[in-house]
Amino acid sequence: MKRTKQLTYIPTRLHEADEAGSVIKGKHPEMMNIMTPGCSFNILTNDPSFTAWGWAVIDGKTSAILKTGCIKTKTEGKKRRIRKGDETVQRTGEIDQVILGLIKKYKISYILTELPHGSQNASGALMIGIVIGLLKMLSDTLEIGIEWYSERDSKKCLLGKISATKIETMIAIDKLYDVPITKGIGKNRKGEIVALWSGVGYIDEAVADALAIYNVAMKESSTLKLMKR
Repeated sequence: MKRTKQLTYIPTRLHEADEAGSVIKGKHPEMMNIMTPGCSFNILTNDPSFTAWGWAVIDGKTSAILKTGCIKTKTEGKKRRIRKGDETVQRTGEIDQVILGLIKKYKISYILTELPHGSQNASGALMIGIVIGLLKMLSDTLEIGIEWYSERDSKKCLLGKISATKIETMIAIDKLYDVPITKGIGKNRKGEIVALWSGVGYIDEAVADALAIYNVAMKESSTLKLMKR
């Protein structure tokens, strides 16, 4: 039995047909490409986080990585003397604007994401709720299909085990995909390698986790297999 749990939303408008057999295109005609053999489409894969959200845009037909990045937000409430709730709203908006910008710029047709889990306090639980709600809202509002995968299953699929160091994940991803290199290898103060592509550890960690989600989806998603025909 497959252990990967996925919740898939495919816009119903794209699958409704009128009497003549033509498909209703809905609000976003470019999304019809995903169900048309031979047509290109782009995928946005994510490692969602309120502090360091990793993402990658991938050509759905060729698996070529078009762009990668990490959305970094941080708390500055005490320094700026603003309420914690107001700062949370501001940081949510920063993430939302970047994700929405990527969807528009690259004409994203499908979204893959890790399903956030676990929290040690109320603040952590709030952040999990925000990032899940943000992605679900964008998926529903823009009528873009989305699939959710667990970190456990992405690691198991990539490395054959459920626990791994950050650098192990990066190395495994680097062997599978041609990740765009900006600054290359980065090291910490002890001289240990912590980054392979951007020179910054937390960025490459987040990008690697996002690509690990794409990797497991390529093996487990019947929808993606249909789209790649």
